[in-house]
Amino acid sequence: MPTVAVYDIENKQVGDIELDENIFGVEVNGALLHQAVVRQLACERLGTHSTKTRAMVRGGGRKPWRQKGTGHARSGSRRSPVWVGGGTVFGPHPRSYAFTMPRKQRRLAIKCALSDKVQSGDFLVLDSLDFDAPKTKSVVKMLDAFNIDKKALIITADKAENVERSSRNIPGVKAIHTLGLNVYDILNHDKLFVTKDAIGRIEEVLA
Repeated sequence: MPTVAVYDIENKQVGDIELDENIFGVEVNGALLHQAVVRQLACERLGTHSTKTRAMVRGGGRKPWRQKGTGHARSGSRRSPVWVGGGTVFGPHPRSYAFTMPRKQRRLAIKCALSDKVQSGDFLVLDSLDFDAPKTKSVVKMLDAFNIDKKALIITADKAENVERSSRNIPGVKAIHTLGLNVYDILNHDKLFVTKDAIGRIEEVLA
């Protein structure tokens, strides 16, 4: 069972915590993580691109010229795809790029992402995290205390409005709560700050 240190926001160790090995100590499956990230990004695609077929292009109501005797190639419509201004063949149309993964695979992917951060030493546990008011300098001060100059993800147990608003103006820093936990955000940030309450909530859901 992996054990990690618990810090306050000033980078002072205040204790230790044992993590559930079935969640934070699983074997990392790179292929599964890749599939989960691709799925998440695919679900976020709007898919609103569209092109016009020859039936949608304006014009072409009559035959441009007679069939024979002109020296031109035969043509029946100005909307033909071979003409400039004609329709598009096999062009994109509005559609959804989303695809599904089994629930067990989605949960295992989150476990793999969390385990990878624990094994690499990029998993930092905070005793608590809350601000009286939304101030960017509060998060900057915390990051400076931990000597963090990379992308960081802050995970709280419940929605912490002041924490989220305090961090959203800092490039590379993002704050979410456990209900919004996802593989892409975990892997896309170099360091994870997780509160003790959030760990309890994660273990409760993923156990």
